[in-house]
Amino acid sequence: MSENIFKDNILQGKVAFVTGGGTGITGGVARALAEAGAKLAITSRKIENLEAAAKIITDNGGECLPVVCDVRDYEAVEKAIAATVEKYGKIDIVVNGAAGNFLCKANELSTNGFGTVVDIDTKGTFNVCRAAFEELKKSRGQILNISATLHYLATPMQIHVSAAKAGVDAITRNLSVEWGRYGIRVNGIAPGPIEDTEGMKRLLLPELKDKLVKRIPVGRFGRIKDIENSALFLCSDAASYINGVTLVVDGGQWLLGTSLG
Repeated sequence: MSENIFKDNILQGKVAFVTGGGTGITGGVARALAEAGAKLAITSRKIENLEAAAKIITDNGGECLPVVCDVRDYEAVEKAIAATVEKYGKIDIVVNGAAGNFLCKANELSTNGFGTVVDIDTKGTFNVCRAAFEELKKSRGQILNISATLHYLATPMQIHVSAAKAGVDAITRNLSVEWGRYGIRVNGIAPGPIEDTEGMKRLLLPELKDKLVKRIPVGRFGRIKDIENSALFLCSDAASYINGVTLVVDGGQWLLGTSLG
């Protein structure tokens, strides 16, 4: 378990449904929610990732239900939501973290490649929000969407992800307005460059790292722990009047632009 800067068990009694919860940033967020006292259901397309993540959580005293689910398939999402409610009786928190990414120049990107990322990130986020709506309405719960900063200006070789995450931000804003009347808060987190992720290892060439870190005002890359802390804040009662916000967690990097030239 990592060092906790929050009050113990601030999410005690809550149930969280986390997509993409087996690995990466959202895997870290799932662990942090469990450490804060929430019961979890985590989903992804690979059972081996889910079982490994669930074991870590249960070994540390948490409760975790691994559910295989492709967020592009609305019927599968409905079944995963139902399985969570069957086990825990409710859902208080939804975290949308399922995502796809790869580097590709726009003129070399296939329509299938573009569509796949949009389907996972944007359509998948909507599918989960829509499927969870009735449960969140009952619990006056909340949604946390994991976005990015790639689309704030322009990021070469990331047009597919930029479009997809712009859609996620639009979902966050629109649902916060439409569903606020039901007591449902909808917020997001836009991580900047997070060093201890598989994506950072795959997508950023080593020779570009020094250039990139110099464009981060606080002088360092982010860590998954930075996103975990932001997620815990937004999911806690400390953020009870925050709605429709996508919190940028990037050390101020996007303000200087994303070009490495």
